[in-house]
Amino acid sequence: MSQSVAQRLQTIITELEQCRDSRVLVLAASQLDMALLPKLYEQLMAIGKTKRLDVVLHCHGGVVNAARRIALLLRQFTTHLSFIVPYYCQSSATLLALAADEIVAGQMAVFSPLDPHLEGGADDGTTSALSCMDIQLFSKMAQDWFDINADSNKAELLSILCSSIFPPTLTAFYRTTLELKQIAAELLQYQMPTAEPDVRTAIIDKLMFGYHSHSYAITPAEMIQLGLQLNIRPDIELLAWQISVLLQQDVGGAVRNTPDDSWQDVLLVSRGLANSRQQAGNGMSRWLEIEVS
Repeated sequence: MSQSVAQRLQTIITELEQCRDSRVLVLAASQLDMALLPKLYEQLMAIGKTKRLDVVLHCHGGVVNAARRIALLLRQFTTHLSFIVPYYCQSSATLLALAADEIVAGQMAVFSPLDPHLEGGADDGTTSALSCMDIQLFSKMAQDWFDINADSNKAELLSILCSSIFPPTLTAFYRTTLELKQIAAELLQYQMPTAEPDVRTAIIDKLMFGYHSHSYAITPAEMIQLGLQLNIRPDIELLAWQISVLLQQDVGGAVRNTPDDSWQDVLLVSRGLANSRQQAGNGMSRWLEIEVS
């Protein structure tokens, strides 16, 4: 990130803090992972515990357990946590947002289903991924498309499935699905502490199993319909979108000119402090503190 971009972010963050009477942290990441936790902790220590913390979130997904740990860490530093979402908040980032007291979304905000994936490699070096819904809907597909009675052919259908996917792998995938449900329930309790457990369960089931594609773009209106604490604030949407435009131009591998170029995959910015994680073409990464005033 250039110093000019860092300075522009500082100006917008200051305006946003004045508008919201809060402290603001920009968290932008190509993927949420455990390795960003120590630097996030240091950034939060520099901010200090605050009554209201607004996190401008820009992320395409990442590791489920990293999302959980990030959420728990953020909550330790404030009594009221808000996620401001101008654009991308997908997959594990949607999971992270469940831990907020409030989600403030712009009209362009994109959320996504919580759909664990199983990735594998082929002998030719290509990779493929299955979602839990791909497996769960196998019997329904057999019945709808081929008129195979799923109830009377369950054992045969399971045998066919196990001939393509190693059974312990299926079990591991099932455990991953249970883990995601457990984490989502834990985080959603922060946002909906007085809701009945079955209400929270219904929201989680919808996010995990209620859409036909992991890439389905859930709108802010649909998140509100689910029952989540989401608000649209026109008074801050322009400021949040200005931050998003800068992040779109500066964070992620897509901004590289060539695959060998280094790139910025994580950016943490608060008033007076900016940290950037740089990824090199050889797979090595390093953190840089960017001078701001």
